[in-house]
Amino acid sequence: MNEQISTIGVLTSGGDAPGMNAAIRAVVRTAISKGLKVKGIMRGYAGLLNEEIVDMDTKSVADIIQRGGTILYTARCHEFRTPEGQQKGAEICKKHGIQGLVVIGGDGSFQGAQKLSHLGINTIGIPGTIDLDIACTDYTIGFDTAVNTAMEAIDKIRDTSTSHERCSIIEVMGRNAGYIALWCGIANGAEDILLPEKYDGNVEKLIEHIKETRKKGKKHHIVINAEGIGKSQELAERVERETGMETRATILGHLQRGGSPTCKDRVYASIMGAYAVDLLREGKSNRVVAYSKGEYVDFEIDEALAMKKNIDEYQFTVSGNLAR
Repeated sequence: MNEQISTIGVLTSGGDAPGMNAAIRAVVRTAISKGLKVKGIMRGYAGLLNEEIVDMDTKSVADIIQRGGTILYTARCHEFRTPEGQQKGAEICKKHGIQGLVVIGGDGSFQGAQKLSHLGINTIGIPGTIDLDIACTDYTIGFDTAVNTAMEAIDKIRDTSTSHERCSIIEVMGRNAGYIALWCGIANGAEDILLPEKYDGNVEKLIEHIKETRKKGKKHHIVINAEGIGKSQELAERVERETGMETRATILGHLQRGGSPTCKDRVYASIMGAYAVDLLREGKSNRVVAYSKGEYVDFEIDEALAMKKNIDEYQFTVSGNLAR
């Protein structure tokens, strides 16, 4: 144990994700149970630079595990991307006695944690993003809730799509990653799934597939479109124009980021939060907590950021075979 670590901070950065509160709760209560003081940093790195720092105790995180979003709030911060902003952030941490910092967020948040680590603040990252786009981990906080929320919404859209014998193009979130779209495509039995990692922009092929399924007697058609492709309304208009099939576009949007987290997101986030505190107590820094091959592990942030994540080929093949 590193005796110098007596006070840690915790912040959430980037897009919010269901389960972040469970991670915050675990960080605070694990740290306090092991004799550490905890300071919450409001509004991510922007709040750090503005010194929006509060003391936290076990009561600070009571009754939050079931809540979506983040009680610490989150914000983007362009200033923190500069060397001057990073230096200021490190100095503020030292001013408030924060020797270790837990950062809950995505790749961009980890880049900030990496810079603070180089400036003498022990930092541990926890993957919090619904996009599942962090290569070092098989799980990110919020993905399970987001994909279940999207799945349930798409089930409802399918009901009305079937009733009206129409084509529905449903856009799900995920930024430039197609994991939510892939999972929903399989779970909702979609006829087509458009992923940024796989889609070549061939609208004609999509339209021909819709025509083929119509000839086989299928009365409706579900297309899951990833956010990284977008232009769902434009696509819907073209499909209707060229197939004659009534077509509607639905963009699910930010409803996927909210809501009470699933059991998986609560449990995994809690374990990751506790794991992060343990790493800080061991004197570790510049690490990312991950869930890989059934185990909770950690990687150097530099190594984690260098990894590339691709769509699982077998899952993608299965999705195509099941859509026939």
